[in-house]
Amino acid sequence: MFSTQVLDTYTPKMLSVLRIVTGLLLLQHGAQKVLGFPPGGRGGGIDLSTLGGWSGPIELVGGVLIIVGLLTRPTAFILSGFTAVAYWMVHAAQSPYPINNGGELAVLYSFVFLFLFFAGPGTWAVDNMIGRKRS
Repeated sequence: MFSTQVLDTYTPKMLSVLRIVTGLLLLQHGAQKVLGFPPGGRGGGIDLSTLGGWSGPIELVGGVLIIVGLLTRPTAFILSGFTAVAYWMVHAAQSPYPINNGGELAVLYSFVFLFLFFAGPGTWAVDNMIGRKRS
C-alpha cells in the first residue's frame, strides 16, 4: 500500500515537523509561565531563586531554539534532561505510574528530545543553513 522508498523520502521533512510541533508545544508552557500568555494557567511572576522558577525561561528559550532548529542537538539534550528531571521531581513522587501521576507529557517530551538529540533537526532548520555557509 505504501512504498517504503517513497515514505523514506519524507523522513527528513517529517523530522522537521516533529521538531517544530514539539517546540511549539513546549514554548506554550514557557510563555504561559513567563509572559502569562495564553491566559488561564499559572503565569507571570516567576522566581528565579527556585528550581521551579527556572522552568519557564528554559521552556521559552528552548522552545524557540527547537522551533527554528538552532543549536538543535545541544538544546534537545538539555531539554531531554530537563523534562526527565521534571518528571522525577514533580510527578513520580505522586505515583509510580505516569497515567496516575500526570507525567505522561514530561516522559514523552524527554524521549522526543532525546530522539532529536540523536536524529538532528531534519531538513528545515537554521542549523542546516549555518552548516552550508561553513562548507
